[in-house]
Amino acid sequence: MTLQIAGPSADDPESHTMPLLDHLMELRSRMLVSVIALLLAFFACATVAEPIFNWLVKPLQHAMEQVSGSTNRMIFTQLTEAFFTRMKVAFFAAGMLTFPIFAHQMWKFIAPGLYRHEKRALLPFLVASPVLFFFGASLVYYFIMPMAWKFLLGFQVTGVAGEMPVQLEQRVGEYLTLVMQLMFAFGLTFQFPVLLVLLARVGIISAKGLRDKWRYAVVGVFIFAAIVTPPDPISQIGLAIPMLLLYWLSIIGASWVEKKKEESDTANAAASGIEDTDFNES
Repeated sequence: MTLQIAGPSADDPESHTMPLLDHLMELRSRMLVSVIALLLAFFACATVAEPIFNWLVKPLQHAMEQVSGSTNRMIFTQLTEAFFTRMKVAFFAAGMLTFPIFAHQMWKFIAPGLYRHEKRALLPFLVASPVLFFFGASLVYYFIMPMAWKFLLGFQVTGVAGEMPVQLEQRVGEYLTLVMQLMFAFGLTFQFPVLLVLLARVGIISAKGLRDKWRYAVVGVFIFAAIVTPPDPISQIGLAIPMLLLYWLSIIGASWVEKKKEESDTANAAASGIEDTDFNES
């Protein structure tokens, strides 16, 4: 009986090997596509930067109307502040829009070096990552910011009975920085289950380890929330509670991938045993 040794298949990473310089050239081309997409999105968003900024200001405007019954003005204290704020708005919006393009280009770069089962394992996380990021950003805009702004505006003093009034005069640049900080903090936080489940998938952590360390996770979550959010309890609790829910969701996800990995290893071992038996009989 003649044995035939098959060459590497199209799904074998060894079939996609190339010199280091070629890898660097491909990486450059992938990054170039991503940067061009970002620049095009930036110029497009720059034409509508004012409506986008007005949309970001809406939670503060509604909070002012609820607290004082009127909308106060926003100011800028440097001549170029208003202009650069619009540019930051455009870049912020462009980054949000082109995030899936960056992720897709990185996937196209690393995918040839993965086996088919590794691609199947990573692809769901690649899809879930931008969805969770936008969900986190939406949570802070529609839920956290309205409550936090209303709470913070409650510290204004109207100046009755001879008291000196203390009113908010919000700078446009500082407000945008605060909004971007919150949105990115919540968006990145919602990548928490993706990271933990991936680590469980490759065997670095386990579902049992996550369950055993839940007390440390609670302390760490509240410390992290206190660092990345403004110094008000609403923002901190509003970030900490979703993070804890995502932590327990990660434990469920880690248990699921461990079960699937065990089933896959068992099936592969059984298939390997059958192949060895057939080879010995031949």
